[in-house]
Amino acid sequence: MTKKPKNDEQLQQISELTQDLQRTRADFENYRKRVELEKHAAVEMGETRAILKLLPVIDTIERAVQHIPADIAEHQWVQGVAGLVKQLDKTLVSMQVDKIPASPGTPFDPELHQAVQFDEDAQGEHEVIAEELQSGYTLKGTPLRHAIVKVTKK
Repeated sequence: MTKKPKNDEQLQQISELTQDLQRTRADFENYRKRVELEKHAAVEMGETRAILKLLPVIDTIERAVQHIPADIAEHQWVQGVAGLVKQLDKTLVSMQVDKIPASPGTPFDPELHQAVQFDEDAQGEHEVIAEELQSGYTLKGTPLRHAIVKVTKK
């Protein structure tokens, strides 16, 4: 059988302890949420850093595949390297990494593209990409690395 508090002092003490317990629970819940957010941010930062370190390797492989001499284009080893590019692209897509569209004629977007050359003599109303010099990528819709492009007017 539980004892009933006999006076106001005991009731006040119970009220204070109850409030302390509620504050402690709220503090712990806030701490738990903050730790979850920090853990999520650390995972995302690690993922971003790893992808950024892989992009130059992907660039090199893509350039090699673009410049395959015609006389060895059908060689089995060359076909394997070309397949590697496709596999890398699929892996990037599965990680929510997408290439930034930057083919010739694509409208120039400073949020996604970095212009390193501009055709001053071109006539036209709209700035468009003349040539992509380096592929750009987004991670979950956020630019990870801007596409480096030459820009002209059309």
